Amino acid sequence: MREEGTVRGALLLESPGRLVLDEIGVDRPLAHEVLVQTSAAGCCHTDLHVMRGLLPAKLPTVLGHEASGVVVAVGEEVSYVAPGDHVVGCLTPFCGRCEYCLRGQLTQCQFTGFQRPEGVPARLSYRAGPAHQYFNISAFAEAMLLHENALVKIDKSVPMEHAALMGCSVMTGIGAVVRAAKVEAGASMAVVGCGGVGLNVLQGGRLVGARCIVGVDTSTEKLEMAKRFGATIVVDASNEDAVAAVRAATGGGVDYAFEAVGKKLTVEQSIAMLRPGGLATIAGVMPAGMTFEVGGEKLLDGEYRIQGTKLGTNRFRTDIPRYLELYQEGRIELEALISERIALDDVNDAYDMLEIGAAARSVIVFK
Repeated sequence: MREEGTVRGALLLESPGRLVLDEIGVDRPLAHEVLVQTSAAGCCHTDLHVMRGLLPAKLPTVLGHEASGVVVAVGEEVSYVAPGDHVVGCLTPFCGRCEYCLRGQLTQCQFTGFQRPEGVPARLSYRAGPAHQYFNISAFAEAMLLHENALVKIDKSVPMEHAALMGCSVMTGIGAVVRAAKVEAGASMAVVGCGGVGLNVLQGGRLVGARCIVGVDTSTEKLEMAKRFGATIVVDASNEDAVAAVRAATGGGVDYAFEAVGKKLTVEQSIAMLRPGGLATIAGVMPAGMTFEVGGEKLLDGEYRIQGTKLGTNRFRTDIPRYLELYQEGRIELEALISERIALDDVNDAYDMLEIGAAARSVIVFK
């Protein structure tokens, strides 16, 4: 922090719009809150949706939700972390007491107390007014002030840039396979969209022993990456019918299809790639109001199934440490997910590149 309670951050002041680099205020931690010095933050496509006006957000806001850092200070009643701990933030905090948490559906937690109540100063401020916290995290700043239930402790030997990826892309992709779809060994699967999330869906399939893993994208660069992350077959959707190619390559369709783009066309393609009884899991974040179509006969006669997954249907306090153990054993790739390491000043350039599909993950590294 530059001076008491002041850090540099990237704010969205209007939407559609670009991020503005400026000083923001960060309050001291109150009960159950943790002040974290940000170490690294990934540039995710969800933030780009907000910047382009495709997803709603209260403005001004500090974006960023995929991050790692070091605990600086804790408020009263915090027992899980202490200053010096290395942590990863998660955008699906849990209370552990509501019906959904008790049923193991932590991503559907209904507790509303993760934000500060009215009448209490906002966690973040900008030019004498409040700055809204995005997904309870706001990682595009030198410090984050979070509820302790939005954090998981990690091994201090893990590089912070790698750890940051756990907070969204890795947990979403691998979780879509392991927790949401529960893909079994020997199954066939297709992944539509081989960006940051899709690559992790692919390596999730490899982890569980899927026998046939098809990567689908329009970028030859991403298809080459897909092979590295577990794809046994790749389909270039820019010059062939993706559905026909997948069905031909798999003898009539796949057991599991995953959509990791968030577009009407790709959602419908993923469903059409299924064999009877197959399951399509939608992991891509869709713009507000987007709908898609599926023929009723598929659901009835073919017993096709469609589901969504929020951040890989995670249980992040147990999932992230386990995934990091797999990473340390060499069974999960993280370094290859990083297309470039950048400074906070370069965040708009990173999103320009992401918009044209030229990067898997740019990671902001804070000094």
